[in-house]
Amino acid sequence: MDPLKGDEAQRKDTGAVKLSRYGTYGRFAGAALAGTLALTACGSDQAVDPEQSGASAADNANCVEGGGTLAGAGASSQENAMAGWRAAYTEACPDTTVNYDSVGSGAGRSQFIEGATDFAGSDAALDETETEQATERCGSEVVNLPAYISPIAIITNLEGVDTLNLKPEVIADIFNQEITNWNDEAIAADNPDADLPDQKIVPVNRSDESGTTENFVAYLSAAAGDAWPHEISGDWPIEPVEAGQGSSGVVQAVEGGEGTIGYVDASHVGDLGTVAVGVGEEFVEYSPEAAAAIVDASPERASNTENDHAVDLDYTTEESDSYPIVLISYHIACMEYEDQKTVDLVKSFLGYVISEEGQQVSADEAGSAPISDETRTNIQETLDAISAA
Repeated sequence: MDPLKGDEAQRKDTGAVKLSRYGTYGRFAGAALAGTLALTACGSDQAVDPEQSGASAADNANCVEGGGTLAGAGASSQENAMAGWRAAYTEACPDTTVNYDSVGSGAGRSQFIEGATDFAGSDAALDETETEQATERCGSEVVNLPAYISPIAIITNLEGVDTLNLKPEVIADIFNQEITNWNDEAIAADNPDADLPDQKIVPVNRSDESGTTENFVAYLSAAAGDAWPHEISGDWPIEPVEAGQGSSGVVQAVEGGEGTIGYVDASHVGDLGTVAVGVGEEFVEYSPEAAAAIVDASPERASNTENDHAVDLDYTTEESDSYPIVLISYHIACMEYEDQKTVDLVKSFLGYVISEEGQQVSADEAGSAPISDETRTNIQETLDAISAA
């Protein structure tokens, strides 16, 4: 993968800094759905009961006559959003079954390349080698369609501390196991009012190949400079202190430990403590609005074709309304499929996902940031061009 690294930004210590507060994540998520829907087969995250879903039927779903089955797999970050999308879509189109295994981005891309699924969910766009492999599988161009935008939240389990201010280089030093105690002066300097314990820091990373990891380390590589000397990859680059499978595995490890810190898609935060990230001379808490701000300001990947819409995120922004640790989760699809039924199902379901209604379902269910009208138009043009071989 090749996320935009940008210039290595040097952050200077400021002593007193202004905290930009966005409040509780749920305030921006809209009215939450009453429950979540199971992701059909065994994935890396805990499945939930479709009978408990509160998602209403999709009013504008373009159902396929006669229905069918559509198979997808991939990013666990999309789990809650996919639950809402599937619940609303299949209620409107009861003859269609949409299966999605939340096995992680890397496994999802592999299954798609192997031809086991019709589409993949991935927190990172296909790299050059994967694009060649997927093109061979599809017998046509393969495309990355940004459908889910969310902050990556840094979560903590530290008694008596709900929020911490951390600069990029401090975050890097913590996860690089250079800062190992919570009352370290580098942490204390930006948290004068926090009662920081003399306690060991236990960083938790993903154990599986993960687009969330790739986006997180891409941010560290760009924003933390020499404090993060590792290559960008979906695999964690150093021997872990503790690790968890999938987003839920990281949450469980952070919840079950003491002095723990990890990173997850923000929809998985729950009641855990969170980090306000240093941006310029301020600290910015995560929110859908702040995540959308950095995406809107970032260009599409230079190597894109007309139908491909992968984005190069600018992690080094110093705009105080932007939260810089963001993932864009893509839906990966072929521009040609072997039969018209699969073409129709892919167009129908992914078209609903990117629709205003579909994006609102995702915002309500997972607190994500809706894609812009311009992005929606570009993706819809790509979907319209998908055809049978």
